[in-house]
Amino acid sequence: MRYLRLCGIIMILLLSFHGVAQRPDGPRGPRNGPSNGLMVVGIVVDQVSQEPIPYATVVALDKDTKEMIEGTSTNEEGRFRIKIPNPNIYLEVSFIGYEKQTIEEFEQREGRIAAGKIELSQGALELDVAEVEAERSRVEFQLDKRVFTVGKDISSTGMGAMEVLNNVPSVNVDIEGNITLRGNSGVQILINGKPSVLADEGGAALGTITADMIEAVEVITNPSAKYEAEGTSGILNVVLKKEEKKGFNGSASINTGIPDNHSVGLSLNRRTEKFNFFTQFGLGRRSLPTISESINQNWITGTRIETDGLGYRNEEFFNITLGTDYYINPRNIITLSGNFAYEVEDQPSETNFRFYDGDDQLVSQWRRNESTSATNPKYQYDLQYKREFKNNEDHVFMLSTQGNFFGKSLNSIFNNTPILDSEVLPDQRTSTAFYKADYIFKADYTNPLTDEITLETGALYEINDVGNDFEVANMIDGAFIPDSNLTNNFEFDQKVLGAYATGAYEGDKWGIKLGMRVENTDLNTLLTNTGETNFQNYTNLFPSVHTTYKFSPLFSMQAGYSRRIFRPRLWDLNPFFNIRNNFNVSMGNPNLQPEFGDSYELTAILIFEKLSLNSSIYYLYTTDVIERVSFFQDDVNVRMPVNLGTRQKTGFELNGKLKPGKTLTFNGDFN
Repeated sequence: MRYLRLCGIIMILLLSFHGVAQRPDGPRGPRNGPSNGLMVVGIVVDQVSQEPIPYATVVALDKDTKEMIEGTSTNEEGRFRIKIPNPNIYLEVSFIGYEKQTIEEFEQREGRIAAGKIELSQGALELDVAEVEAERSRVEFQLDKRVFTVGKDISSTGMGAMEVLNNVPSVNVDIEGNITLRGNSGVQILINGKPSVLADEGGAALGTITADMIEAVEVITNPSAKYEAEGTSGILNVVLKKEEKKGFNGSASINTGIPDNHSVGLSLNRRTEKFNFFTQFGLGRRSLPTISESINQNWITGTRIETDGLGYRNEEFFNITLGTDYYINPRNIITLSGNFAYEVEDQPSETNFRFYDGDDQLVSQWRRNESTSATNPKYQYDLQYKREFKNNEDHVFMLSTQGNFFGKSLNSIFNNTPILDSEVLPDQRTSTAFYKADYIFKADYTNPLTDEITLETGALYEINDVGNDFEVANMIDGAFIPDSNLTNNFEFDQKVLGAYATGAYEGDKWGIKLGMRVENTDLNTLLTNTGETNFQNYTNLFPSVHTTYKFSPLFSMQAGYSRRIFRPRLWDLNPFFNIRNNFNVSMGNPNLQPEFGDSYELTAILIFEKLSLNSSIYYLYTTDVIERVSFFQDDVNVRMPVNLGTRQKTGFELNGKLKPGKTLTFNGDFN
């Protein structure tokens, strides 16, 4: 209770600050404007290719005082709209790598100002203060998400996607590559708004994406019903660049690091009147060392087993992306793209075992060496059709289909070498044939009925087909004999059918977005050797509410609620395990149920002349929580996931940006 009272006091203090705030110079608030104003609408495009420029900055300034009145950024389609108090304004439009454009003449009719198509030209690098500042990464606030735009201060450092995510406010990536959002796992990772083999947690393929390939990262802590309900902690959407300059162009990058982390990348693009062809190519090598230690203590007999080990996961990877946009006409576009990646793994390891009796005397000692090799082919295709309607540039209909495949062929040899009076287990061999195929079919329709009211609806059908054929063989009389107790074929088949509808109203000061999503899940698992099955079929509703209120151009507040689901993954359900350490093993539970989470959030956004702050109080309530529990038997520690109960998390988050001078910026993130 003391913690909750402290958070409440901080929010009240932020509310009281807005009366003394000065003109803004930082992240913007929600896209609203003063009452009785005019709506300014337009689209920002590349002057040569005529392609939309997403996340460009648009600022409205008073013609007399030259002070900023309102600001926003373009959406994924390059479009924007701003509410202003009167037509005595001019616009400044800017984006990284382009020359700033000033717009002073507008066409006004029926309370609406049409800025039309604003063309930005790519400018030469100018080493003045304004240009350096424009190259910095920044955070933009929208009604139901935050957008972290990757500037050259990050993209030119040779970082990988995991390092970029670790620089995004509210996101943390640990040394093993596990991603959390506000300290919570269960985050759904999307690439360009869609699931991808590049975001597959088992493939670690995000490491093949470099910072210079990333346009922005969208942080969605409370997703609306438009998004799939998967991921109890929220969504991270990595938006990749797609070069669309006219003619032929390209870029190349070389990265290196210690321990072994080397890569080469090449990006090429060819733009014609009707087609845009693009490709990306990368190859590299990385090495991931792992040190492990464990003690299995039997408090009844007094015996214990100590282990320590050093292992490596060495990977050589190759990936290529090919794609094209076909412009049937200005309002109809077809996009087809494909990605192929191939990884070769080598996993040498050495684990030392020491067995002590009840008198703490070393009884036996042995060494276990592992030699593992694997090949991982991955491919993905994406076909999308988009139609824009004449009555409104935001009136669109989209159809898309996507397929992902990830395979693994893995073979391991385990040799046990006695050191001290040891009767060790026989040498072992394991073989794994794994595949994962996902297919997604989507339809989305957006219709802005007026400048303030927008309706969205859509449907999705997703198929997940996974198989894991696992065999363990023991060395007996000079030959490997399969162990039937540890050998099986696990099949996982899941189908999700979903539909959603949302309605949004954005007025001068107040906005609200309501949504409802329904999803039916049909899950079947089968252990073919034993005939053990698990059937689950359930239908759930996932509502969402987002609202914002703007007290002044300097201070605004947002509130949101959403319901989410975390469905157990293959590795959570598969009962078979890695036997690198026979005395510490981890296995899945085929009877796991999904987690359900209810997320509540209240955010205040405050902007001073040189300081901008946003703070949030959030509460996450999760049922059927999945936790890994250990079982100890015959000196063997086995960990497996189970549904334990409920979990409540309350948090306070504060993000800040301080600009003490024109060439210096400090960013801070506290959670």
